[in-house]
Amino acid sequence: MGNEYIPISSWSEDDRPREKMAVKGASALSTNELLAILLRSGSGGESALDLARRILADCGNDLNRLARLSLDELSSRYKGMGLAKAAAVIAAMELGRRRALAEAGESPVLNTSLDIYNYLRPRMSDLDHEEFWVVLLSVGCRVKGCERLFSGGWDGTMIDVRMLFRRVLESRASAIVIAHNHPSGNLRPSPQDMALTKKVREAGKLLDINLLDHLIVCLGGYYSFADEGTL
Repeated sequence: MGNEYIPISSWSEDDRPREKMAVKGASALSTNELLAILLRSGSGGESALDLARRILADCGNDLNRLARLSLDELSSRYKGMGLAKAAAVIAAMELGRRRALAEAGESPVLNTSLDIYNYLRPRMSDLDHEEFWVVLLSVGCRVKGCERLFSGGWDGTMIDVRMLFRRVLESRASAIVIAHNHPSGNLRPSPQDMALTKKVREAGKLLDINLLDHLIVCLGGYYSFADEGTL
């Protein structure tokens, strides 16, 4: 009897996520409760809160891992999820990412590797595939633009340095930062990463365009070639 299913509608109002939010505000809710509100209902004897707990536990209670799940993965992996609930979760994650991008500002000044990482993290940290980006900077290290140049599995030999610098010259940038992500979470640069960094740095010298840094971005942090003295 202790494990008998009790729907959320039968809980006291203080324990219902939506009612709790109305009285105490969103910040008073746990992550499980916030996710339960997105899910709206459970299925098969499981409440929305139970489903939320199960999903988050499977993700190690890490919202970054949850954000990396695709629509198909969410809807097929968890019983009672369905496309509508999965779409609501994906939409909420995307709204959070866009809010982070808006807070970062359109043209911030990037003086340190941490500044660069915080600027790129909303764009790159949740990706389940590899991407290569370039940040275009003015003389004062203010962002003039940020573009994805390659998406998918890649190594340094696949990056067209001529295309990279053609875009840099078009933007009239004075300096650049290049970055790519490692979905595996391994921050160690590969020999191809090292070779690409050298190739871009040397090409930049010929054009009087300074390569300030090359970042490897992962969920939990980053590797800075400049900080590590490998630029």
